[in-house]
Amino acid sequence: MPPRPEDEAWKLIVLDPRYVRLEPGEILVAPSTDPGWTPLFLTAGGVVLESGGVNSHGVVVAREYGIPAVVGVPGVTRTLNDGQAVTVNGTAGIVSPAHPDGEDAARVDHEGSAGGGTGRV
Repeated sequence: MPPRPEDEAWKLIVLDPRYVRLEPGEILVAPSTDPGWTPLFLTAGGVVLESGGVNSHGVVVAREYGIPAVVGVPGVTRTLNDGQAVTVNGTAGIVSPAHPDGEDAARVDHEGSAGGGTGRV
């Protein structure tokens, strides 16, 4: 299944996957992932990671589940806030936070992505 180009969701910053439950469509934002994180991908609307590349765990699993992913975004867990609206465009490697009025506040471009999506963090 190819990644979806755009999705609407909420962002949730996760530092430890053991005690977290993502609501369907939430954007998973984390430093990195490994196989222990895979259950969170079942309901995630997208993935944004601080580290990784085109063949990293997060990108491979996101591709398998057909959800957008952007990886290799240093400091993203500190830059974005829980509940913040964002656009995750994995095809272009762009994460765009939005102002409360819907205007894009900033843009983070980066390589190492899969698919695309729009969502809330």
